[in-house]
Amino acid sequence: MISSTMTPKDALRTYFGFESFKGEQEDVINSLLDGNHTFVIMPTGGGKSMCYQLPALMSEGTAIVVSPLIALMKNQVDAIRQVSDNDSVAHFLNSSLNKTEINKVKSDVIEGKTKLLYVAPESLTKQENIDFLSSIKISFFAIDEAHCISEWGHDFRPEYRRLRPMIEMIDKVPIIALTATATDKVQLDIQKNLGMLDAKVYKSSFNRKNLFYEIRPKKDVQKQIIKFIKERPGKSGIIYCLSRKKVEELAQVLNVNGIKALPYHAGLDATSRAKHQDMFLMEDVDVIVATIAFGMGIDKPDVRFVIHHDIPKSLESYYQETGRAGRDGGEGHCVAFYSYKDIEKLEKFLHGKPVAEQEIGFQLLQEVVSYAETSINRRKFLLHYFGEEFDENNGEGAAMCDNSRFPKEKVEGKDDVVLLLNTVKALEGKHKMKYFINLLIGKKNNDIVTYKHDKTSYFGAGKAHDESYWSGAIRQCIVEGFIGKEIESYGTLFLTKKGEDFLANPTSFMIIKQNDYSDVDGDESIIPNKQGAQAADEVLFGMLKDLRKQIAKDKSVPPFVVFQDPSLEDMTVQYPISMEEMQNIAGVGAGKAKRYGQPFIDLIAKYVEENEIDRPQDFVMKSVVNKSGSKVNIIMNIDKKLPLDVIAKSQQKEFEEFLTELEGIVASGTKLNIDYYINDILDEEAVEEVYEYFLEEAETDSIEEAYEEFDGDYSEEELRLVRLKFMSEVAN
Repeated sequence: MISSTMTPKDALRTYFGFESFKGEQEDVINSLLDGNHTFVIMPTGGGKSMCYQLPALMSEGTAIVVSPLIALMKNQVDAIRQVSDNDSVAHFLNSSLNKTEINKVKSDVIEGKTKLLYVAPESLTKQENIDFLSSIKISFFAIDEAHCISEWGHDFRPEYRRLRPMIEMIDKVPIIALTATATDKVQLDIQKNLGMLDAKVYKSSFNRKNLFYEIRPKKDVQKQIIKFIKERPGKSGIIYCLSRKKVEELAQVLNVNGIKALPYHAGLDATSRAKHQDMFLMEDVDVIVATIAFGMGIDKPDVRFVIHHDIPKSLESYYQETGRAGRDGGEGHCVAFYSYKDIEKLEKFLHGKPVAEQEIGFQLLQEVVSYAETSINRRKFLLHYFGEEFDENNGEGAAMCDNSRFPKEKVEGKDDVVLLLNTVKALEGKHKMKYFINLLIGKKNNDIVTYKHDKTSYFGAGKAHDESYWSGAIRQCIVEGFIGKEIESYGTLFLTKKGEDFLANPTSFMIIKQNDYSDVDGDESIIPNKQGAQAADEVLFGMLKDLRKQIAKDKSVPPFVVFQDPSLEDMTVQYPISMEEMQNIAGVGAGKAKRYGQPFIDLIAKYVEENEIDRPQDFVMKSVVNKSGSKVNIIMNIDKKLPLDVIAKSQQKEFEEFLTELEGIVASGTKLNIDYYINDILDEEAVEEVYEYFLEEAETDSIEEAYEEFDGDYSEEELRLVRLKFMSEVAN
């Protein structure tokens, strides 16, 4: 133990070899050593761990560190052992230990060898652990990732809310709570719950000036990600996905494309997770594809990019996850892919939860939507959310976002802002953003009729502009401080003093045109089936369609049997000029490329040469053969004539999802004989009628058009099954 005469600065030098503290670390450490409850809000990379590690080493007794993740505890314990000549200096106590290991930990603590003991909140619910901790000398409690206490935080854990009574049962000692992200609401919630309203609060700036923030429309995501990473060879990065399935799939696609990547999610066993984490830290792999479980407390300073394949559930999550980039102050590029369809998916997950939880979840999602769609400086928007003002002209890192680098058009909006503020004032803070937008554009709904606001002068007063314009205006007025958002009532708007002042003396106010993501598709499907998408090279697209028509005529098949539109569109992007490259085109497998590909390859090669086109062949994305194990299994089961619904169930898929997978297999050139199944559900005449429609009459393979043609005589499922049979027999 360090002598009590040693100062924190001396201890810092002795243990960690640093000459000076970062930011407010020294003040925080002195506060805790003086016996005060202390609350630290410090962005990722700011050095939170030091705020409790150093006081623990300097104090008598053992500091109890409550931490939410077993992997995080292991990482922290390994790190603190590096600064000591004795491994007993730090231990963790959790469900991963066997009885012998638990006894060793307890023995070291009792003998006074252990200065930091990491525990999971669940461990504190066990009476035997409470009894043990009550019998030892505790220096203080450190609650790491304290946002887990708040239902308004992004990673709420119910067991965290029970910490205070358990701590009181053990010992009345100082508490230090630490988090990398907390709005004022979350901060208050944490302090109330831990009974530390008297705590000394240290809040560092949330501005990570070296991070570049960018939102991209969610189109061809895998292709964009691979291209992004290949432009940064040898650089470390983390990609976040919301589902384990997507994590596994993307990690596989990256590896096929020559990028060293590993998956990380709660479905992997603890050994695999620890191994993958260590390989990332040791730079044996460049990229970790993970669910949100990865990264908390991982001390890798040179993560150069953080990509969100799926938009996160809250801005707190987004801020914390992006904060894992550039912790050394160097480059940190943060890209998130956005589609409103993903928000709708997340909203569906909220249904069935308690009403209050749903309301909180919906509001947090709306903040994410606002951030993604805004055209104002992203740093200013983000910092405002955390209660910090930012000068978008002169602030540090002001130009480090896509909106600042590629600014949108601005229009004079003084009169519109006056109208908006007067409307908010008149309605006395009882309504949310969407309500005001509908009122101003004159969109009648039940709520507006119930409140009789359709009878007021405000109804339709802003119909000269669309919904996007008004949502942008409201967001700008919130960030500017003219309008406030009432958190307790889940996001109702009210006029602030600053807004009142603007109404009394209106001045020029430039409204920035919003980003438009209305045509974004969301997740990639196995087989692109969208009609009328845009080709990158319209001239080539026309030529390919003409060629397809000619080949279809020669073969006496409909054009879509040769190649579907999405495949032609992809050819206008990739310009394939070899059989291998043709097989990388969406919806084209080896069989299809062999059967129909050569004339298209010849036409494209000639077109490329004549027009001196610089092909993007430094980047050709290879796709994973439709989860090859799964595909082989499906084909074998169909060969055995197992019912399709039984195969779908064995694959743990909904039947509709399973049909999409079959369509992908057939589209890539594999023949499937599913007659045995179709003949069980449709009579011979019906099959013949639908088959002939696709062969003789259909201009496209659209199921919607087929459904209309038959006036609903056949279900979409039946039509898809016959189309599968048709495409398998005629196209392959």
